Amino acid sequence: MTTEPTAPPPDLTKRPERGDELDLRIESLAFGGNGVARLALGDRGYVVFVRGAIPGDRVRARVTKRKRDYAEALTLEVVEPGPDRIAPVADHPGAPWQVLAYEQQVQIKQGQVDDALRRLGRLDGFELEPIVPAVEQWRYRNKLEYSFGVDEAANLVCGFHAPGSWSRILHVEDCLLASERGNAVRRGVFEAVRAMGLGAYDRRTQQGFLRNLVVREGRRTGDVQVRLVTSPGEFDEDAFLAAIEPLAVQSVVWTQAAGVAETTQGGRDILLAGADRIAEELSGMRFALSAEAFFQTNTEMAEQLYGVANEYAALRGWDRVYDLCCGIGTIGLTLAPRASEVIGVEIVEQAVIDASANARSNEIDNARFIAGDVRVVLKDLAEADGPRPDVVVVDPPRAGLSKKVVARIAEASPKRIVYVSCNPTTLAPNAAQLVEAGYRLARVRPVDMFPQTPHIECVALLERA
Repeated sequence: MTTEPTAPPPDLTKRPERGDELDLRIESLAFGGNGVARLALGDRGYVVFVRGAIPGDRVRARVTKRKRDYAEALTLEVVEPGPDRIAPVADHPGAPWQVLAYEQQVQIKQGQVDDALRRLGRLDGFELEPIVPAVEQWRYRNKLEYSFGVDEAANLVCGFHAPGSWSRILHVEDCLLASERGNAVRRGVFEAVRAMGLGAYDRRTQQGFLRNLVVREGRRTGDVQVRLVTSPGEFDEDAFLAAIEPLAVQSVVWTQAAGVAETTQGGRDILLAGADRIAEELSGMRFALSAEAFFQTNTEMAEQLYGVANEYAALRGWDRVYDLCCGIGTIGLTLAPRASEVIGVEIVEQAVIDASANARSNEIDNARFIAGDVRVVLKDLAEADGPRPDVVVVDPPRAGLSKKVVARIAEASPKRIVYVSCNPTTLAPNAAQLVEAGYRLARVRPVDMFPQTPHIECVALLERA
């Protein structure tokens, strides 16, 4: 949705500098959720992407980055709210689109998928099906990653990074993206480490102990895992476990991370109590989730997403399926009952181990999983001179697939390709390359996995022409 500015854009004689404050009228939303404002710069236009602004807003914003053709800015004040702005439900930096009515959120996402495919992929002739709306608009996440920090009075806090800041942490009392149980666990762990006098990691000096807290929940099973991420060091494990015992969680993991990057991945995991995995149920199957296993963070909408993938795959019982970037096997295993054979490929060895275990626990004997680079494994499978796949399902990371991997998929010559995408701007060029290789983009259906945010998931069906 776009809103025409009520006044011509400000006329500048030179590009704004970092730190400049600008008075801007927001015209539209860019992919990723930033507002778009335009400035007149001599005889040419200049675009400013504004975080925290929506169409129709007039804002005062500070420039945070300047490039030749565009700048990025952070909203300091909404001087005049746009006609579509509504009051936020929560003070939550992880829910930037809550100032838009939910019906408008899904409308914008639908339009952005269409725009990416047509403008970036130069694709046409496909059916863009109506977006699947979220089952729950709040409290839908089964996993939250919180950061530790200190407030202005040097008190310990636990929450999320402030918008535009890599060092300032905003404390959260009730995270409306998490369940009531998840919130209770977060508060209990926070009170425990605060009572123990443990200090937060300082991202500027790279000193300190507490870094992150990850709370993962089995929405269907009730299992909860707590993962405390710290710098290398020691603390009183027994006292910590005693303090959180009333929370009745099924798994407690301590991760020691030595790097400076703000990530909960990697590090040395120590199981402090319970099992090293928790269970979750999805599409009638049970999955074991290790601390770092990838699993869709919205269980209810993951079922919807995989349901679309199953529909597009149109399996008839005798199909051979390749499940690429398969993770712990969630999509492939939901396809297996209607397939002759499923071969999953994943570069993370632990995920392949988990996928194989999930197949056994669900008594699925027609699925096998291979650890390795997709491009190399596809070449090896082709050289083995076995039967080619009837269907390829691929669920790549946000960066999409490399051109070489797309070429390998085309060389495998499946009848249908089901592409599960978390980023339409990388789906578009991948789909365009497949169209050049002899496929037709037939159907695309967006699925709203993340209400109150600009993130978009969709499923695309490509058929061999």
